[in-house]
Amino acid sequence: MPTAAPQTTDELYRALQENDRRPYGRTRTVTAEELVDAAEQFADPVALIHALLELQEAYTYGSEPRKSPVVFARLLTLFDERPDVFDERLRHMLFWRFKWVANALRALPEIPLASLRQWLTEMRDRYEKAGLGLQPYYGQAYLLAAHVGEDTTLAYELWAGRTRTRLSDCEACEICERALYHLAAGDDERALRVWEPVLAGKESCQEEPARSVSHALLPLLRTGRTDRARELHLAGYRGCRRNPSMSGEVGRHLEFCALTGNEARGLELLAENRSLFDEVHSPLDLLGFLTGVEVLLQRVESLGHGDLPAAGYAGRTWTVAGLRAEVRGRADDLAARFDARNGTTAHTDRRRARLDQAPLLDALELTLRPRTLDDVTPAAPVAAPAARTAPDVPEPLPELVLRARALDEQGHPDAQACWARLRSLVTARDYTHPDDPAVGPLVRLRADLLAEEAGRAGEQDDFAVAAGLYEEAAGLYDDAGEAAHAVLARACALVAAAEVPAQGTGGPEAKAAALTAAHASLVRLHEEAPDLTPYQEARLLRLRATALGLRLQTSGSEEHVAPVLAEVDLLHAFATRHDIGGQISGARLLRASTYALSGDLPAAVTEVDALLDRLQAHGPAWHLPRTLGLRGRLHLGLQDAQAAYADLTEGLRLAAGWPADAVGTARLHGDLAETCMHLGRPEEALRHLTRCAELDLRHGNRTDAFCAYGNAAQLSLDLGRVEDCIALLDSLLAEPDVAAAELDDRLVAQLRLTRARALHAGEDLKAATVEFAALAAESAGWDDDPGSHAMIAAETAVLLGESGEFGRAREAADQALAAHARAPRYEQLSGCLRELARLQAQQQGPAGLPGALAFLADAGRVADEAHEAGYQTRGRSLETALAYEHGRVNAYAGAYEDALAALEKALALLGEPGPEGGRAEEWAECVRLAGAVEGIYLERPVPALARLDAAVARLTALGHPEETEPLTSLAARLRDED
Repeated sequence: MPTAAPQTTDELYRALQENDRRPYGRTRTVTAEELVDAAEQFADPVALIHALLELQEAYTYGSEPRKSPVVFARLLTLFDERPDVFDERLRHMLFWRFKWVANALRALPEIPLASLRQWLTEMRDRYEKAGLGLQPYYGQAYLLAAHVGEDTTLAYELWAGRTRTRLSDCEACEICERALYHLAAGDDERALRVWEPVLAGKESCQEEPARSVSHALLPLLRTGRTDRARELHLAGYRGCRRNPSMSGEVGRHLEFCALTGNEARGLELLAENRSLFDEVHSPLDLLGFLTGVEVLLQRVESLGHGDLPAAGYAGRTWTVAGLRAEVRGRADDLAARFDARNGTTAHTDRRRARLDQAPLLDALELTLRPRTLDDVTPAAPVAAPAARTAPDVPEPLPELVLRARALDEQGHPDAQACWARLRSLVTARDYTHPDDPAVGPLVRLRADLLAEEAGRAGEQDDFAVAAGLYEEAAGLYDDAGEAAHAVLARACALVAAAEVPAQGTGGPEAKAAALTAAHASLVRLHEEAPDLTPYQEARLLRLRATALGLRLQTSGSEEHVAPVLAEVDLLHAFATRHDIGGQISGARLLRASTYALSGDLPAAVTEVDALLDRLQAHGPAWHLPRTLGLRGRLHLGLQDAQAAYADLTEGLRLAAGWPADAVGTARLHGDLAETCMHLGRPEEALRHLTRCAELDLRHGNRTDAFCAYGNAAQLSLDLGRVEDCIALLDSLLAEPDVAAAELDDRLVAQLRLTRARALHAGEDLKAATVEFAALAAESAGWDDDPGSHAMIAAETAVLLGESGEFGRAREAADQALAAHARAPRYEQLSGCLRELARLQAQQQGPAGLPGALAFLADAGRVADEAHEAGYQTRGRSLETALAYEHGRVNAYAGAYEDALAALEKALALLGEPGPEGGRAEEWAECVRLAGAVEGIYLERPVPALARLDAAVARLTALGHPEETEPLTSLAARLRDED
């Protein structure tokens, strides 16, 4: 809203322009109302007309149809009293908006049908008096007939057969109405043929293609065009979401989700549009929205999920069943009111037809993050990645406890299910502990459960929690008289505590020191331990080796290799002597990993090969997936992606027989994604990335999951799957922990940055600019990472430049330069500054030259700094790129002599081309632009042709025929003009 009421008409017009840039909604509407009040203070009817037009637009697209006709009545009165103040543009807008009023009145069931027809008569009379064609009037007459459900064929023919006029609805809107006519007649194929120019993006307007897309989704499914329906759903939904004036379209997207097995996505989209329940003031739009909502809720309830939470009217919480009942009552009432006004049953019949639809597909994968209703059920159980026989969990409690402990000693994955069952039994109010010496006291069982919980916390990198739980377990083991188990728990706590990130400075050195101290403590603990069973002693030896292995991983120091191998040898010898298969395997895995960390990949592969032979002969079988995964990563490090792919694929196949988190299934998918990229299979890589993320998310590894999803989003953007990228990120950013700022803020910022880039790639410049500007403001406070702020601010500046907002672009560029001074980003920042210069010169011509040259001056200073710092660019030098941009900028601004001089300098810096293709292409482009400036704009064709012919000969001799094509084309043009 304006901070103060405009004091002059100039201020009023600036305020109107500023408000016009706001999205439709309450803020824009209230501001428009205030500007009308301000305009009434001036003795300037034109200013008041502009303010009233803005207010009517705000009401119309803000879904407030009751207020739009009132504003138009004032405009019509002004026109009748002072027609002379309406210029041609204002007069056109006035007559155009007769249709807006007709649409508004039609949307209000309290307006009698006679009044609607009377308004159409008024429109026809006014058009005839003004000498305007009546096609728009007949268009409105058809829309009323279609709304009422009577005499539609005759009304359609009277409209569709007439020649369009300047006041006809746009081509896209009329195409939609013609298609809807055929759709109502049951002809899906003909409707889709009519719709094609809009669906293909050849015709569009403010509401299109979003409106047409929402109606075309089900016909596309019914005619077998599922891929097209999926593609249009993703793009079309983004065009209407959270928009009160397109609530009906949102409802149809919810309906589409319900009928394609995407009920979970439907609930997610419903939550995103929760505000529409209260913000839609058009009864007709609300009826369409509520019917779509009911189709979704009805489907979810029929699948047995009526108790799921659902987003509904504000002021209370809703379940699916409760919200469906509320929505059904309200929508039935609206349909009945419209039918009573119209004297037909059309709206009730249409509503019933939508609700009676059977699902069109069992499952259509709409996004890169497909989810089922089970996935969104609170406290849903973790699902395995593939079909697997459930582990045999004994029913008698003593047997269950003994089974859990025995499996835990082996490190068997099925121990998880036993501990989970025990946890649910022990925490129940009616739990009674068995009096069985083999089971031991309750305190011993509670210690076991705490130790198992600590292990899971450690697997999720929550080391502080893990250390605390292990210490608590150790205390309980002491109380139970289990001294050896207490030693093991304290040993685990030592390793977990050493991995807790240190506060303040220290970094890797501090962590390495903590692990060294932990190892020393483990050795002392081992030496002082009471009688240990072989499996307990093997676990202690494993922890000692693990601590040193983690230290090596942290420091990368060669001097830390031998101590790890020495501990591994101790573990391996002990485990072999006592035939503890899991620890033999663990020792060899640690040895192979140590070789890999020390850089000896062939030795690591040899060790893993031997381990795989042993595992295949003696087990344990559940170690095979991780071991194959390690060998796959080693092969990848040795640049043998094909061998890596074979190992990882086999590992994934074997992993299907075990719980996913127990055998590292998510890691296998992540490594396969990387391998597929090396093999040039990006689509397959994308599938593995999303599967990796899904598994991490299910098992509580949210940071890893969001990182994997972020990589998937970036890859989908790189593949040109822009809508997939945006839909995935929209889903992630709507997660509760993101909204509550519980996830790492830099990770969330990276997801938003990728989304902003995707919006830009999808040509949604306005939305992209808003997101970039918000990120630039937030990243300004990243004192520990000024380089990222420099890049975000620079990208923001370019988008503002594309929008023609060069004042704001200059401010953003200055922010980028200030951050760059603290953390240089020479190449990226230089490129952004040059692009800003090009945009300003291209858009503003000579008037934009000073600003463009200022951007280039900044780029020149960045190039000088890079030169002084000894920075090496990846491609052409910054000086060469700058000289070329000076040429382009001056050419756009009409300073052709300066442009030619700059291009000559660029050619000198580039030097003569050689056999390599990239440099030849740059050189040829520079010659082409110089030839165009010289031959066309400076009208010196002779030297221009000489330049071009010499370049063609040079490139031909070097074997670059493709680079000669634009040069020969320009030369031919110059000869023709000469």
